Amino acid sequence: MSEDATKTGSEDRCGFIAVLGAPNAGKSTLVNRIVGTKVSIVSPKVQTTRARVMGIALQGRAQLVFIDTPGIFEPRRRLDRAMVAAAWGGAGDADISLLLVDADKGIDSNTAKIIERMKVEHKRAHLVLNKVDKVAKPKLLELTSRLKDGPFDEIFMISALDGSGVDDLVTFLAGQIPEGPWHFPEDQVSDMTERLLAAEITREKLYLQLRQELPYSTTVETETWEEFDNGSVKIEQVIFVERDSQKSIILGKNGQMIKQLGADSRKDLEEILDRRVHLFLFVKVREKWGDDPERYRDWGLDFDA
Repeated sequence: MSEDATKTGSEDRCGFIAVLGAPNAGKSTLVNRIVGTKVSIVSPKVQTTRARVMGIALQGRAQLVFIDTPGIFEPRRRLDRAMVAAAWGGAGDADISLLLVDADKGIDSNTAKIIERMKVEHKRAHLVLNKVDKVAKPKLLELTSRLKDGPFDEIFMISALDGSGVDDLVTFLAGQIPEGPWHFPEDQVSDMTERLLAAEITREKLYLQLRQELPYSTTVETETWEEFDNGSVKIEQVIFVERDSQKSIILGKNGQMIKQLGADSRKDLEEILDRRVHLFLFVKVREKWGDDPERYRDWGLDFDA
């Protein structure tokens, strides 16, 4: 940390900002844009984010710690319940909460339930309407009118994808977080370990390439991480599936699918880690991995939620 960053005084600020919302509202896209690098994986499929991820950004003398939470939805499985509990827990731990709403989708059932729970529990947040670049002005005004009497202090209109409105949001938040010393070194962008980030990057590629429900039956673990004198790293990962039939899908004909997964993941990892990466992927069957307490500990989730 720099000398300036270690000072405590009226100019120093640090705060935790929870980013809440229904699945696919754009929470991870927003956090990645603000931080300036990928700290949370993104895919068009809902429920991509499984655990709370902290993305750390600087705005002048303010350190903003964004808590990217799993999308809040009606849980059906143990993992679902743990993810939703982590999202609400993130809000409870934060100094400020943002409710991100997909302006193009409007107030869907998940968003309506989030707002209702906030009202019942007397929780407040700043409302962030995302994807406004996809919405005609009359529809946007109608949506804003419907939400203005909700449990919200301020309303922002942004596009996390192209960045419009994001700078204004960050500037506002920097002025709202508490005064105090920074919690993290100035060059740290996430609380996630490199091993876990590497596993998440590969899981992102699975979500992007596999169709229907299969991605939700998979998880990825980084088993070995070996550093070399030339700066490169050898990473071995295991993709766990629940059934033999799923294993053959991920391997693909003549191993083409897993080769493509490895190539795509390696490209992202080399960019993020800024080093040469030797990535080796293996597929194993582990029935009911979603009921293994160890997985939940790795993700920082409550197994008994």
